[in-house]
Amino acid sequence: MIHLISIRNTALSILCFFLFFQTVSVVYAEPNEQIYNERMALFKKIETITQVPWYYFAAMDNYERNTLPSSEEEKVISIQFDETEWYGLGNAANSTEQEIINQFGGLGKDGNDDNQADPHDPEDILYTMAEHILSYGLHEDDVKIALWEHYKRDLTVQTIMNTAKVFQTFGQIHLTDRAFPLDTNYNYSYRSTWGDRRGFGGLRIHEGTDIFASYGVPVRSTTYGVVEMMGWNLYGGWRIGIRDIYNIYHYYAHMSGFNENIKVGQVVKPGDTLGSVGSTGYGPPGTSGKFPPHLHYGMYKDNGYSEYSFDPYPFISKWERMEKTNR
Repeated sequence: MIHLISIRNTALSILCFFLFFQTVSVVYAEPNEQIYNERMALFKKIETITQVPWYYFAAMDNYERNTLPSSEEEKVISIQFDETEWYGLGNAANSTEQEIINQFGGLGKDGNDDNQADPHDPEDILYTMAEHILSYGLHEDDVKIALWEHYKRDLTVQTIMNTAKVFQTFGQIHLTDRAFPLDTNYNYSYRSTWGDRRGFGGLRIHEGTDIFASYGVPVRSTTYGVVEMMGWNLYGGWRIGIRDIYNIYHYYAHMSGFNENIKVGQVVKPGDTLGSVGSTGYGPPGTSGKFPPHLHYGMYKDNGYSEYSFDPYPFISKWERMEKTNR
């Protein structure tokens, strides 16, 4: 996933350019406070009724919202079901009456006692999802199976479980803090290097921003997320990957080492120290010094079908300004 891709033709560059601007419009979009409160109230209500923990609903909802096009109207709840599965095969009129949906074997459930199971009603959506999860069980492995049966995609299940873990840890869904990838009290420099050519391992594009700094400068988490991977990579040297709550994978490479307290599966928040700047990579484990010390920082967006790199420069520039302004 992280290996840098080869430049094959002009069409690839055009595609990357398009995906970047599409991503900029949807990444980290912040709805108003009221809609967060409405969502949490719904999650808590269905949790009370079904005993399914609220953070699973929140994680599924957050995942699906961040796979939608930027032109999609903001909804209180974004979880969706296949229409045929909801209404039942043979329910040609798409009747929302609970009795008729039951007769045709549909999944749709009435979550607010109006005898209607409406796939556009937030309470009905969440209650139906709760019933789906409960049909498998509430053990973590059971929930994973339930998610896979609904989404049929391993990365989606993994992302939702990670996001649920973050929401559970912090007890809320309105998590908007961000941090620059390096400790801003140190000297560093960077510019937009996404899309530049690289030659090691074959002709390819650079999928990130290089932030140059001295050996040992602290590398930090930019966001709330879960440590998904850490270790050695031929290209990236000592590297660490974090999956955040916006379906984005954050990739930190060429580090000199890791914070001894950071482990795979750990929840992190903005500003947490992950390790330090180095110059590792471009060879077998332990290779170092083939280039000046710096942090390679990459961002990869999952749209529900595929994962692609986009330019992190506008985002880290914004986070840097925010951090320095708030000192």
